[in-house]
Amino acid sequence: MMFMKSLVVVATLALSALAQSISIGAPAQGSTVCAGCNIKVEVDRPNSLTGSEEVAIIIAMRSCNSGGCISPEDALGNVLYTGPYNPQYSTTPDGKPPHQNFTVEVPTSFITGPATLSVTHFSLIGAGPEPFLEFKNVTVHVA
Repeated sequence: MMFMKSLVVVATLALSALAQSISIGAPAQGSTVCAGCNIKVEVDRPNSLTGSEEVAIIIAMRSCNSGGCISPEDALGNVLYTGPYNPQYSTTPDGKPPHQNFTVEVPTSFITGPATLSVTHFSLIGAGPEPFLEFKNVTVHVA
């Protein structure tokens, strides 16, 4: 019986964490961006019944030409933004979940070719609260 209770608690915590998960709304997977240009990075966070407190995000870009498109857990690359994250609904009814847009500049010296654009998200979830860290990424092409 105790095992079942523990399993339910673990499953509930896992589902709560998934409900707090972000996604990258822009740029889309496979988009082309240019070195030296500003790009819009939209970070979406769907609603959840579990309480959460946003702490921070990091937006970074790493060239795939320097060792392949590796996971952001291994190396972030060039940090383009670090700071607060405060997702909000749009003021117009566009059907988007709560999100926040960030304008970041791709470094002029960035190597052309495929690159990983990653968002590292840190928040506190639940009544405890519990720390929650996740990495999301899309592959873009730098022209």
